[in-house]
Amino acid sequence: MATPAHLAQVRSLYKRILVLHRFLPIDLKALGDRYVRDEFRRHKKAAKEEVASFLKEWQGYRDTLQRQVLDAARRPPGQVSFGAALTEEELLHFQEQQQPGQLFQLNLESLKPSRTSPGPVDPVPLS
Repeated sequence: MATPAHLAQVRSLYKRILVLHRFLPIDLKALGDRYVRDEFRRHKKAAKEEVASFLKEWQGYRDTLQRQVLDAARRPPGQVSFGAALTEEELLHFQEQQQPGQLFQLNLESLKPSRTSPGPVDPVPLS
């Protein structure tokens, strides 16, 4: 059973990520919020070893997003970008973890035209 301190740490991380998502474009915010909610729900009853890895990855995401949000505040609106390119090694790691289906769904969601988008988005191949 998780300790109250551990639960507080997880809740704090979850809430901080959702706060940082407020600074994203609306389509990325919606996608990110859904993904974070789903992932945190899926890992509610995860094994201790899996929880450590889960928290480490999400803390890294939080730190990266925090840096990008602060950087975006200093730049003109047209020069703002969020996210990170994945290396071949990182993509292979996802495949080894049997996550290509999840990555594909995430890619499809990210390619959907946003409500603020001027026109359709051309799909980008995954391979």
